[in-house]
Amino acid sequence: MSGKPALLFDLDGTLTDPKPGIINCLRHAIGKLAIPVDPADDLTWCIGPPLYESFGAMMPNAGQADIDRAIMLYRERFRDIGIYENELCDGIEAAVEGLHRAGYPLLVATSKPHIYADRIIDHFGLRRFFPRVYGSELDGARAGKRDLLAHIFATEGIEPANAVMIGDRGHDIEGARAHGANSIGVQWGYGSDAELIEAGADRLAAHPSELASALNGL
Repeated sequence: MSGKPALLFDLDGTLTDPKPGIINCLRHAIGKLAIPVDPADDLTWCIGPPLYESFGAMMPNAGQADIDRAIMLYRERFRDIGIYENELCDGIEAAVEGLHRAGYPLLVATSKPHIYADRIIDHFGLRRFFPRVYGSELDGARAGKRDLLAHIFATEGIEPANAVMIGDRGHDIEGARAHGANSIGVQWGYGSDAELIEAGADRLAAHPSELASALNGL
């Protein structure tokens, strides 16, 4: 690692906009299981948190087997179709390239299973910036950001105080705070400003072009 802090980027809502794929796959599972969801609910609140949390909120009285079944049905569509119903966030590639050239070590830290996250990073040609992609396991291990970041810090030998988590949801920020790492909440994703501020984001960035100045302000 260089002397600069390691930057840990969330994927969904931070590097890419996965809304069509995630929502379509959620609705696929909801339809198969006849989950009673308000038709007016756009389900954007499900973008970012681990799937078991989202389906658990939709089915508060369900057992683990029912949640596992919902996740299996979601992935039934996601693995070959939904994964590519996705696009880069506007301006993120240029911003990431600038940070890479400035010497920041860059990693992906996502609640999404790493087997999918790796495919997405390769699909969008971002591997040259993110040689290492960290995510959860298909069984749900390390889906929570606190556990995921602990794994990354131990594996990479990163001191949390020399790391910055960059993400669009409160759980990204809370995971960083749990380890004493800095954080930047991005405002172009799916978390509200209030969510990011309440979680304790050290800085906010309204556009990817503001990430460099947000880092300088830490």
